[in-house]
Amino acid sequence: MTTIRHKIQEEIFQPSEEKIISMCHVGKYLKKKKTSFLCVVSTISKPINITIVQVKQSDKYFKRKRTWALEELKTVDGKSEAADVADFDLYMDKVYHWVASTLQERQNFIITLYRQSNKYLLQEKPMFRNVPKSWTVEEDLTPESIKFATSPLMGLDNDLSEDFQAITDKEQEDLSKLMTDCEFAISNAEGFMEVLARDLSLLDGENVQCVLASEAQVESLMQQLELAISEAEKIENRLDSYDEILRHIRDTMKNMEKKNMMIEVADRNNSRLLQELEKIVTQLNLPQKYEDAIDDADLTSSQGLRIAVEAGNALRKAMNSQLDPALDRLAAVQEQHKKFDKLKEKFSRTINRQLNNLFIHYGNHKGEGERTTDGLILPQHSAVHKELNMYTELMHWTKVMDNSAYQQLRKVYTDSLGKLYERDLKLLFEVAKEKIAVSGPVTTPTRNTTLLGLDREQWSSEIEPKDRHRYDSTLEQVLSLLEPVCLQEQQFCVSFFQLDVLNNSYKNPLTAPYGTDEQQLVVDKKAEKQINEDVRNMMGSLFSCLEEELVSLIGHIEKQDAFYCMYVLVRLNQHVMSAQSSFLSNTFASVLIQIKRSLDRFMHTQIQSIQECKMRSKSKGILPYVVNLEEFARNADVLLKSERRADLEKWYTRLVDQMIDCIATQANESSKAPSQVIKMENYHHLHSLLSQLKISVLDSQRKDAKQRYNDALAAYVTQYFGRPLEKLNTFFDGVQARVASGVKAFEVSYQLAFSKQELRKVIAQYPGSTVKRGLESLYKKVEKHLSDDSNLLQVVWRAMQEEFIQQYKTLEDLIQQCYPGSMITLEFTINDILNFFSDIARSH
Repeated sequence: MTTIRHKIQEEIFQPSEEKIISMCHVGKYLKKKKTSFLCVVSTISKPINITIVQVKQSDKYFKRKRTWALEELKTVDGKSEAADVADFDLYMDKVYHWVASTLQERQNFIITLYRQSNKYLLQEKPMFRNVPKSWTVEEDLTPESIKFATSPLMGLDNDLSEDFQAITDKEQEDLSKLMTDCEFAISNAEGFMEVLARDLSLLDGENVQCVLASEAQVESLMQQLELAISEAEKIENRLDSYDEILRHIRDTMKNMEKKNMMIEVADRNNSRLLQELEKIVTQLNLPQKYEDAIDDADLTSSQGLRIAVEAGNALRKAMNSQLDPALDRLAAVQEQHKKFDKLKEKFSRTINRQLNNLFIHYGNHKGEGERTTDGLILPQHSAVHKELNMYTELMHWTKVMDNSAYQQLRKVYTDSLGKLYERDLKLLFEVAKEKIAVSGPVTTPTRNTTLLGLDREQWSSEIEPKDRHRYDSTLEQVLSLLEPVCLQEQQFCVSFFQLDVLNNSYKNPLTAPYGTDEQQLVVDKKAEKQINEDVRNMMGSLFSCLEEELVSLIGHIEKQDAFYCMYVLVRLNQHVMSAQSSFLSNTFASVLIQIKRSLDRFMHTQIQSIQECKMRSKSKGILPYVVNLEEFARNADVLLKSERRADLEKWYTRLVDQMIDCIATQANESSKAPSQVIKMENYHHLHSLLSQLKISVLDSQRKDAKQRYNDALAAYVTQYFGRPLEKLNTFFDGVQARVASGVKAFEVSYQLAFSKQELRKVIAQYPGSTVKRGLESLYKKVEKHLSDDSNLLQVVWRAMQEEFIQQYKTLEDLIQQCYPGSMITLEFTINDILNFFSDIARSH
């Protein structure tokens, strides 16, 4: 073990700076194969630092793994107070479980940790538990008291570790000289020891003789020592008296220090008390001139107003001063607050009386504003606002200091000015209605019966473009006149009544505690919502009849022009987006919703008129709503090109879908023309109109109308053209039946009923002249079926021509297949057919 210790000392630690005090060969708990050496290491030079080092041994060398300062050691747990236990735990940055290789090394290691901790750690010494008590008693920690330190090698090891001192140069020189004189010291150690013993006895004898020879000197020395002791005792007594005096002085100084501290505390408290009193007096002080100004306030002159505002602000500042709640219980503070309350009530009554009289007086203001060339005028009341602006700060003071009086003044203002604006608005809208009226009393216009399901003859007089322009310009003038008046009034109310500042529970409304950004954002949103609602409520009280009058005016126009709901929707939407007054914007938006409902009712009425449209039994041609769709589209174009097109598009699709469905059902009601003709003409007209309008949302309806038109055309041609060569077609029907039954096509001519002679007889019945006469009769029938304004006669005639040519080609193919080489043909050709159709069309 000693060899390993010296090897670790040389390889791991620097001998000139560090030395190993104790070392223990250990293994981890339950992992005994992984062994290490725990070393207690001390620095040689001062200051002394003690560390615990874990050294691991590899195959060829040692390696330092961990190092802990002795201060990091919290607890040493020996696991048991018995000395024959090899386990122990060290509590440092964590708990380390170790198992010592020998009990002796474990004991030495723990004892060394205890001694070094007591020697170098003044505070927070580690706790030793579950170890024998004899290991932790200083006087017992001697090599003889250690149970296992019995061998000379252990004693040598301990001496080397604890009391080793290098010999001096002089001692080394004397030792070398001694060994030189005794040359046999190395070869004969026993002889060398005998020489040394003999020399030692000689020296002892000489020392004894010297002591006996100096007995007198010793006695003299003892006397001197006794005298010195006596003098030392005297000095000690005197020092004790000095110490007692100093102790008394120390106590006196401590008492003086305490008195000085108490004086400083009292002085500091007096200073703080003086500061608080000065603060209270300053904050609760209201100069006499302001008290006089409040007692006898003059609110009729600018000078008096200025002084009253200053006095009111000073009073508000004094009443809103932030004092400690404990100070509010002072009698002087409470008395001052009562005085301020009386001044506040008196000043509030003065302001309330003055403003109340002014509001009632201004309720009869005529206003200013020039009448337009059309006679429309909405007076502005900027003069009222200008005169009231002088009292703005007093109104703000009232809102903060007397909210009930503030609310009462607001009500008086809205009641007085509301009557003023009601008079102006009613006059404005009455003049506007007079401008719109075409004829008859203004109050009894007749609603225009402009329904798609009615014939145009049943429509009331149609609106001329100049009339619609007059309606639109009148409404635009009214809306334009409303905006500056409402905006001016809203700005004045927000400023004068301080609507953009909320009443709250804080004394000073300009200060409020701050929270997190999220909380502040929520508070800001709620405050903004409440402010907007407050502004709208006040403006709504001032202009209470505005929405009603505007809806009435628009309804009046709609009675003159049923299509005007589309125009007003566009016009009003523009003003909703451009209105700078939030109240006016909201009012326009509310009216816009009602106009949107009016449009919905108008469109629903149109669809209902289409459903209720009845075709007269003796009439033919295009249905009324198909004809009227063009006029409807012309009026609806203004809405379709605006930002509100979506409101119309959803109705447009429903409207056209209803037309398509109703054409199919109502086509059967006419007895003068076949239903296929009614469908064909109406679908054709509807498709042409939708193609001209180019409305993307109606693309599917346009395609549907086209398909239904083609189906109706094909059905009409099939039904009324039929088979002009009926007998010939019947003959070949039989031929095809024989072929279908299994007879070969070229063998059909051998059957008697379908012989070549029979075929020539049938063909002879259809010469060209007969065919032409039949076509002329068919043309007259088609001409009778179709209406004059449908322009479909040539289209139908061409479709019949193509049908006839197709039948002709089918017959020719059957003749070639069933009668090959017979040289049998029809008595007319395709060119003859083309000439027949062309001649008939030109002749008519």
